[in-house]
Amino acid sequence: MLSALIFDVDGTLADTESVHLEAFNHAFRQEGLDWHWDLPLYTRLLEISGGQERMLHHWRTVDPDMKEVDAGARNDTIRRLHEIKTAHYENAVNNGAVHLRPGVLALMSDARRAGLQLAIATTTSPVNIAALLRSAIGPDWRSHFLAIGDASNAPVKKPHPQVYMKVLADLGLRAADCVAFEDSANGLRAARAAGLDTVITPNGFTAHHDFSGALRVLPDLGGVTVARLKEWHNR
Repeated sequence: MLSALIFDVDGTLADTESVHLEAFNHAFRQEGLDWHWDLPLYTRLLEISGGQERMLHHWRTVDPDMKEVDAGARNDTIRRLHEIKTAHYENAVNNGAVHLRPGVLALMSDARRAGLQLAIATTTSPVNIAALLRSAIGPDWRSHFLAIGDASNAPVKKPHPQVYMKVLADLGLRAADCVAFEDSANGLRAARAAGLDTVITPNGFTAHHDFSGALRVLPDLGGVTVARLKEWHNR
């Protein structure tokens, strides 16, 4: 029996990645780095889940000879960059730069009317989640979700299923009772590893990914209802 819907955030609830990209480049400029991520590079870097992990991967690529003795200073720089980037992203969202994708709010409302629980399973930070959903849903956004898994409480990033396992435990439900929503191959792999049927809504950054094993691959959630999800899920 379908009892809960579990949503990824970046790219799934909203097309956030172009705003994240601008925020990364803002942080690089502010800290005086000569890095600049263009769209093709950032699309490749999105194969790495997590903003700090993405920057660390890039750093190791452009400076492969960095010695581990410098790791402490490097990690401090990564954390500072991420703080600057997060603040810039939050400000952009608060100023209306990001909107939920088609069908998201309608499906959430339909699910709540049908008595289904809602949850979030993401690798992003609590600040990013709050900025987006406070803007899209309102100041009481947290009350809409029974469980939230994020970078603060499930630090092992997708495609590892840790965040989904945590959310399922917090919901007190079996994977068979839930459907996940993702936009990327890493997200699909994480959800499927946790045993979840997964609906994929790709975006411009992930349309080229392999979505084998998804329950459905759709352009967006427009027109998707709980009744339709139950039909797909029960098959």
